[in-house]
Amino acid sequence: MKKLIFLLLISFSTLGYSQTQPTKAVLESWTDDYWQHGLNLLTEIVQMPNDAVYPEQIETNIQWCETQFSERNWSHERLETGGIPILLAHKENPTANKTILFYFHIDGQAVDKSKWNQPDPYQAVLKERNSNGDWAIIDFDRLKNEYNPDWRIFARSTSDDKGPFAMFLTAWDALVDNKSLPDYSIKIILDFEEEQGSPRLPKAVLDYKDKLAADLMLIMDGPRHISNLPTLSYGARGISEMTLTTYGPKLPQHSGHFGNYAPNPAFLLSQLLASMKDENGRVSIPGYYDGIQFSEQERKILEAVPDDEATIQSRLGIGRTDEVGKTYQESIQYPSLNIRGMSSAWVGPEARTIVPATALAELDIRLVPESDPKRLFSLIRKHIEDQGFHILDHEPSDEERMKYPKIVKMESKISYQAFRTPMDSPAGEWLRSAMYRAFEQNPVQIRISGGSIPISPFVDALNIPAVTIPTVNSDNNQHSPNENIRLGNYKEGIQTILSVLTQPLQ
Repeated sequence: MKKLIFLLLISFSTLGYSQTQPTKAVLESWTDDYWQHGLNLLTEIVQMPNDAVYPEQIETNIQWCETQFSERNWSHERLETGGIPILLAHKENPTANKTILFYFHIDGQAVDKSKWNQPDPYQAVLKERNSNGDWAIIDFDRLKNEYNPDWRIFARSTSDDKGPFAMFLTAWDALVDNKSLPDYSIKIILDFEEEQGSPRLPKAVLDYKDKLAADLMLIMDGPRHISNLPTLSYGARGISEMTLTTYGPKLPQHSGHFGNYAPNPAFLLSQLLASMKDENGRVSIPGYYDGIQFSEQERKILEAVPDDEATIQSRLGIGRTDEVGKTYQESIQYPSLNIRGMSSAWVGPEARTIVPATALAELDIRLVPESDPKRLFSLIRKHIEDQGFHILDHEPSDEERMKYPKIVKMESKISYQAFRTPMDSPAGEWLRSAMYRAFEQNPVQIRISGGSIPISPFVDALNIPAVTIPTVNSDNNQHSPNENIRLGNYKEGIQTILSVLTQPLQ
């Protein structure tokens, strides 16, 4: 029996589970050896369209991911959700008693090919800035003899979020070949509906709670700090949505005959929306920001982030900012109220001289841990009623139109809550140590990021801390035409993941 145990331990050591911590120089060497292999993975994975509105596109992506895990001897299974499944992969370390759960999403935003400065958004191209400051396509073969960290690869999902997944696979391949695997077990969850709000994820996390069990969750999504320094983010805002529709005449009417007589729903809606914020951009609905206060230590955390407000404003092209917070970091500690789109009648070449029949606005509300979306919805509802509107959850009947002078249809949905992990937690200390070893400098630490990712269901159901490790450049045009990833970020992303996978956890 003792001989058998000895042989098993020798076998595990040969696999590389017993490891020392590679230095920065070693991590850089491994990255240099493997990053172009990683670019091949990236260009391959982005060539598959991945709009979750089309399940057949997602099926192709799922099969590709399953093949990648199988080739690396990872176990994997589809977690059925009643719609597009979630993919769970697992690599067990037989000697470990700790498990880390990594989160990636593989779906991407929709594409308008006419807005992209390349033949096909799903065929990656390499670009450099020309003398005019524009991005110009160059041949990938130049990478055989040249390297410029500021060159970029352009394609949908290069940064959000296929790039980080390709980085992970690349880092894993480097560790296997160098016989230096993690001293903990790994689970990976791949979400294929993140850009649709992950509607089935919260229930799936509860349904598969035992399969997902872990000690820590790491999210590989989102951009680094605007300084492009190594970054850790300890939380993310949640998101909820609301649609408001106002009503004028039952059918669009000639503005000459009925202008000044039939109420215009676009004006009604504009007045209603304008009443929700003051001239400084703060939500004027009483109680909207209740519960949000900062201790002296929390203010120091926000002030420690090396933001350059002038640079941020210059990049956005804005000469003023909303006054919700005194700084950018402070502003994202509050719940937002954003009009993400409005519609009424027609514009441009199709414009008509009419009084529209309806006007519609879609709003999104970014949540922080202190803001209960149900409470915010109730505050907005009361505010709308105070403006003299009668609220419906359906199209108004003729009787309702005659009875109520001002009608609005209100629809709302909560996608997921916010989460936030304390910076001084063991998870934070562990990650800071790993990243310091990789870059010999402390990472920028973000208390909570402005964007939303569907992590709170995991935090709540599994009762584990979660931290985001962003790797991509902040000016990557995610969700927009000409999405890209900077080569320097791709390499440093691989190096970051290598440092985490080689940081002892036991």
